[in-house]
Amino acid sequence: MTQYYPTIGLEIHAELKTKSKMFCGCKNDPDEERPNWNVCPICMGHPGTLPVVNKQAVTHVLRVGTAIGSNTADFTEFDRKNYFYPDIPKGYQISQYKFPLISGGKIAGVELTRIHLEEDTATSSHDQGDFSLANFNRAGVPLMELVTEPAIHSAEQAGVFAREFQLLLRTLEAGDANMEKGEMRVEANISISTHPYEESDKAYAQGDFSKFGTKVEVKNLNSFKAVEKAIAYELNRHIALLEAGETLVQETRGWDDNKQATFSQRKKENSNDYRYFPDPDITKFKLSEIPEFSGENLKASLPELPKEKRDRFVKNFGLKPTDIEVLIIDSVLETYFDMVVPNGTSAKHAQLAVNYILSDINGLLKDADKGSRNETLNSKIPASSLVSLINMIAENKISSRGAKDIIEILWKGEKNGVAVSEKNPVKIAEQFDLIQKSDEGSLKPILEKIISENPKSVADYKAGKEAALMFFVGQGMKLSKGAANPEVLKKIAIDIIAGM
Repeated sequence: MTQYYPTIGLEIHAELKTKSKMFCGCKNDPDEERPNWNVCPICMGHPGTLPVVNKQAVTHVLRVGTAIGSNTADFTEFDRKNYFYPDIPKGYQISQYKFPLISGGKIAGVELTRIHLEEDTATSSHDQGDFSLANFNRAGVPLMELVTEPAIHSAEQAGVFAREFQLLLRTLEAGDANMEKGEMRVEANISISTHPYEESDKAYAQGDFSKFGTKVEVKNLNSFKAVEKAIAYELNRHIALLEAGETLVQETRGWDDNKQATFSQRKKENSNDYRYFPDPDITKFKLSEIPEFSGENLKASLPELPKEKRDRFVKNFGLKPTDIEVLIIDSVLETYFDMVVPNGTSAKHAQLAVNYILSDINGLLKDADKGSRNETLNSKIPASSLVSLINMIAENKISSRGAKDIIEILWKGEKNGVAVSEKNPVKIAEQFDLIQKSDEGSLKPILEKIISENPKSVADYKAGKEAALMFFVGQGMKLSKGAANPEVLKKIAIDIIAGM
């Protein structure tokens, strides 16, 4: 079979978090359920209205560009993108064409072409029979559009890029980017070529796109799984057509999640079809003349970025990559971890903390209201309580089983109907007899009873089966209700069997 080289470019639209819309004072509220509520003559496109640029939206885009090492425009302007559709009553969308705010930069190793700012369109619904409805609450919401270079070569790489971009938006508090709510939408441009990447890239640098093959765009992908599955499907479809000697058609396609397949929507438009021209109602900008948009001010405004967090967690605490990803994706858990494990904490204590945070505590948090997870966590198990608990575990004062019990007691505030007086793990351990027992004199009778009642396991251990020894330890933990020190149980069991 012929060697094929996939090339993928992504276009991602992300709604920005601002108090008002992009060009008017209407509230930017993605959770508004009343249709056509947050609207005004400007975002409804009434004649004679004049748009005013939302400065916070511009700031969001510039901070994203600064975070990824992009070039910030000196001169920028807004353009009219002309097309007819019921979701844009003006007959055009205010966007940017020749002079975007941001050019270049890199995310997850993928180079970007540009990031520009535009207004979102209304939401159309087509489930009412033989007519459609338009809800203009979303019309005019600030929308960031990111365009990558044609530099992605697999569905998996596309998924990694999209996830990293979402994480960046959330880290910068530029947008929530919830794909299930349409706050972030991905479109993939996909092609297959028989030309090696070096050859295609060289031609592209000279303005020749032909060596990439025929491009097909799949629009409005609303989950990371859909992004990966749609790209994988298209790559297989392209190869099958080429192998059959057929010709690929440049077109726009959609993704049917039920059929797990793409479907044809329309012939692909070119930029000429939109008849872009500068919007005469919006002033042009010289960003270098605006002090707060200086490179120094933008850099100073950035929080710790995802890459910096990963580096810190590895360097300071030696955390596993999988644990790090869970932390930095969930800002509530990450903030809590930073309170429990400040810089200077030992790697041992940090690993204990992350284990209990990501397993036991995260499990308890799953039933908490999403909007109040942070408040719930800090009221149920204050960071100081977990610090005290981690110290007790590290000093072998409680077992892992005892630690799990204390976390659950802290969360519920009681055990078997008996309330705790305060959120103090030491006092809880004393109150409910969870202090780890390491006294061999008190534990030996327990092991003697277990060993005498399980002669087969004794024989197995003597025959070299180490698992039999852990059986005795497990039974000892069970009979002591998790209070026994497992290492002491192990030592006693070995001594008793050796003397038999």
